[in-house]
Amino acid sequence: MTPIRILAALIIAALSVAAHADALTNYAENKAVDAILRGQAIGAPATMYMGLATDTCTDAGAGTEPVGNAYARVAVTSSLADWAGTQSAGSTVASTGTGGTTSNNAAITWPASTGAWGNLQSVRWYDAASAGNSWICINLAAALNVSGAGFTVQFTAGQLQFQIDN
Repeated sequence: MTPIRILAALIIAALSVAAHADALTNYAENKAVDAILRGQAIGAPATMYMGLATDTCTDAGAGTEPVGNAYARVAVTSSLADWAGTQSAGSTVASTGTGGTTSNNAAITWPASTGAWGNLQSVRWYDAASAGNSWICINLAAALNVSGAGFTVQFTAGQLQFQIDN
């Protein structure tokens, strides 16, 4: 199976840290196989919840998220308006491109930390505001240490890129 490439840049305060490619989780892979080859409804959520984790990605793992200190997953609607079509960044129509890449059309921002969140190592897409299933995970190229209050984690428009194929 061709690896899914996911690229992202994460901003904390004024620092930018790149993420590197990773894959869909086992949960998402099973959903895709069942939908594409087995005729089953995929049950893709209408809203995805972006989470941060202090561990690196595994296909099976849900991740260890920060607890407390204003940490919460960020809701992002699964829509043409919020995610670009594969033909170009910022597009708001159905995908027609050949590169298999989408990106966020608007900033994705976590609330400012009120205390330490720990050493963040990955970003994940979940299907629920808490608990739920992890669908996608990317490891950050360098860990980010949210060591106290006042850190803001944000992906600006177009910074979070997700690529299938190529």
